[in-house]
Amino acid sequence: MRIATWNVNSIRQRLDHLLTWLQERSPDVACLQEIKCVDEAFPREPIEALGYNVVTHGQKTFNGVALLSKLPLDEVTPRLAGDEDDPQARFLEAVVSTPSGIVRVATIYLPNGNPPQTDKYSYKIKWMQRLYSYVRERLALEEPLVLAGDYNVIPAAVDVPNPEAWLGDALYLPQTRERFRALCNLGLTDAVRAVTDAAGVYTFWDYQAGAWQRNNGLRIDHLLLSPQAADRLVSVGVDKHVRGWEKPSDHVPVYVDLAV
Repeated sequence: MRIATWNVNSIRQRLDHLLTWLQERSPDVACLQEIKCVDEAFPREPIEALGYNVVTHGQKTFNGVALLSKLPLDEVTPRLAGDEDDPQARFLEAVVSTPSGIVRVATIYLPNGNPPQTDKYSYKIKWMQRLYSYVRERLALEEPLVLAGDYNVIPAAVDVPNPEAWLGDALYLPQTRERFRALCNLGLTDAVRAVTDAAGVYTFWDYQAGAWQRNNGLRIDHLLLSPQAADRLVSVGVDKHVRGWEKPSDHVPVYVDLAV
């Protein structure tokens, strides 16, 4: 089973890219972030024509997440537990049914948090606390679980070419990295780091300052695997070439292949 994540940075602007990539990479499940539209405006038909079931948790203009699956989706749950008053569409979970069992998948768009000395960073940290509680509960089920998305977290110095320039940024503040490590320490495996310790593995290149041309990227899109999923990990890939397409997203797809 191939499970991928991609922050498309507006589904309406990136639909042709998405359709091309879906046919090229053929993921069984695709977790999308920043669809930037309400559920009713999501372009389901051309995606369904490729054989995908589609569920969305959208929001006008901002945020929004979606799950695309060639396999049946059950127990679809929008919103992350822990704050019923949170209006932001950043989380969507479903159970993917296979002939040999289930895989639980969540698509995640974790808050950016900048500027740090504002409510935006407080919201990010509270959201990470909610995610921690969710993961702890889900791991108790002892199921294959894949948490895929744009985490807006640079986990370590190896994940950015110039870490000293990011010391004051919400993506790299010590508290941000500590929260991410705490999440992993519950028993989750960072899929990319399970297969390589190499520097220069990036998933995001800003539109500004020639970041793509200079390969000045960040690794902020992650697939975190429960022990039952990590035991089935076969390979991991980053579709870097997609960033070179015309009018691209600033993120690229990342995927795992699981022996399911």
